Amino acid sequence: MKILLTGHQGYLGSLAGPELVRAGHNVVGLDSGFYADTTLYAGEKISILSVAKDIRLITAEDLAGFDAVVHMAELSNDPLGQLAPAITYAINHQGSVHLARLAREAGVRRFVYMSSCSVYGVADSDYVDESSPVNPQTTYAECKVLVERDLSALAEAGFSPTFLRNATAYGASPHMRFDIVLNNLAGLAWTTSEIKMTSDGTPWRPLVHGLDISRAIAGVLVAPVDAIHNQVFNVGDTDHNYRVRDIAEIVASVFPDCLVSFGPPSPDNRSYRVSFAKIRKHLPGFKCQWDARRGAEQLLGVFQRIKLTREIFQHRAFTRLKQLEHLLKSGQIDAEFHRVPNSGR
Repeated sequence: MKILLTGHQGYLGSLAGPELVRAGHNVVGLDSGFYADTTLYAGEKISILSVAKDIRLITAEDLAGFDAVVHMAELSNDPLGQLAPAITYAINHQGSVHLARLAREAGVRRFVYMSSCSVYGVADSDYVDESSPVNPQTTYAECKVLVERDLSALAEAGFSPTFLRNATAYGASPHMRFDIVLNNLAGLAWTTSEIKMTSDGTPWRPLVHGLDISRAIAGVLVAPVDAIHNQVFNVGDTDHNYRVRDIAEIVASVFPDCLVSFGPPSPDNRSYRVSFAKIRKHLPGFKCQWDARRGAEQLLGVFQRIKLTREIFQHRAFTRLKQLEHLLKSGQIDAEFHRVPNSGR
């Protein structure tokens, strides 16, 4: 299968690309290059043809000949959405719908969209599933809901969108992120031997390793069309719903001599536990291979190998908001987040 993987130079894309190549697919990457130079360590030696292009500038000709699109290339995460909500809507919502419409026009039969469990926001029920009401609390999550709605309306016999609502990702990646919860706590544990929570850590979060997300993508791409056509799947494991304080305590127990403390209740009321029964039913070959403890142990091994310093941990390259602020201030992208020609990249 010939696959276009957007955002292949990002945190998840740099894991998913090699996974899809190992599965026997012909993978072409497309990326605007915001995080291309943000490498924590050398990844697998798997070469993927790379196209440098913004999804907002994609044409139908760019998509000709592909059997599937796996779409990851959006602005993430919540703080970035708050910094530039209009740009987030332009890229994450309008850009994604533009890409999907052109993919359908070009004859692409499968479109796998990276959504998020953050669409559940504040959940009243004990466990939410794919049929539960969405309750997005941020621009980032609102865009996910809008894209799901608009791409679902594009579904037809020859065009099958599938929506993967990933739990909060964690784990090592060559294009690392330290602005997601477990990775951030692991970095603090390694560089300071202390995790000082600013809240009491009571909200619930589901977690999933980036490699398990990659395996879910690979499973969807080869599943029978009837099983995945216009379907939403939560990606994770029902046993891997954790309170934030539990994540902190797991990380502290893995990293030597790490102390953990907690603060008062947080005004951020986002809390949800998620059921992942549906993906197990529709993709019987999928099961998460990682849990939070194993992920923390993986990060400890990486930090030991690369001798992670506090300067590297805090570097803008590994925090999405800091990196984009740098690109703006240095004139490498303009106010609309388009690449500036001859800007030194």
